[in-house]
Amino acid sequence: MLYWLMKYVILGPWLRLIFRPQVEGRANVPGTGAAIIASNHLSFSDSIFMPLMVKRKVTFVAKAEYFTGRGLKGWLIRSFFTGTGTIPVDRGGGRAAQAALDTQLQVLAEGKLAGIYPEGTRSPDGRLYRGKTGVARLALVSGAPVIPVVMLNADEIQPPGTLLPKIRRVRIRFGAPLDFSRYAGLAGDRFVERAVTDEIMYELMELSGREYVDVYAQQVKTGQLAGKPGPTVEPPDRIAA
Repeated sequence: MLYWLMKYVILGPWLRLIFRPQVEGRANVPGTGAAIIASNHLSFSDSIFMPLMVKRKVTFVAKAEYFTGRGLKGWLIRSFFTGTGTIPVDRGGGRAAQAALDTQLQVLAEGKLAGIYPEGTRSPDGRLYRGKTGVARLALVSGAPVIPVVMLNADEIQPPGTLLPKIRRVRIRFGAPLDFSRYAGLAGDRFVERAVTDEIMYELMELSGREYVDVYAQQVKTGQLAGKPGPTVEPPDRIAA
């Protein structure tokens, strides 16, 4: 109930009025049935604007710590994630990835929309980074189509590290559904899962026009904390498996 109140009464109408979202390809999101919404990740606001522009509920997962904070800040964070339909996942015991996968598979089994950021974290510099294979495992186990979507200017509206967004028109683009039924029964095969993931990332690259970097974004962030320069590459013609 809180999700729909936030989307259509409390928050959504104001966001539509102020940021005037421009959306391409929204008809690619199926009106019924399970589907995986795979997005690039430029800004914290991605999790606000993209679900807002989909008529159906899009369910993401997030670490349980976001739901257990104390004080006013903890309450605000908890309220936000609860209101946006995010499901908490316990990261204890080193099973965070599997717990997130199991949760999203249940969402898909119920015929709903599961949202995922294949890069695993926000881009440190606006470029598109190597995808993690969890998105492929979701697609192969569930049999659900993957709908690629790109946030075209979220990093300009709310750059990483900033609290308040700039008032600019939000631009979002949905691509055609990707069908991986030809790989049915091959979940767990790391070569197949990498091939599926790279195909998804290629579509995100094509839709966004952003430069692709064939390393994990988290590695770059870790290197930045250690004072190491980020990778410098030329935009590829294709993504290597």
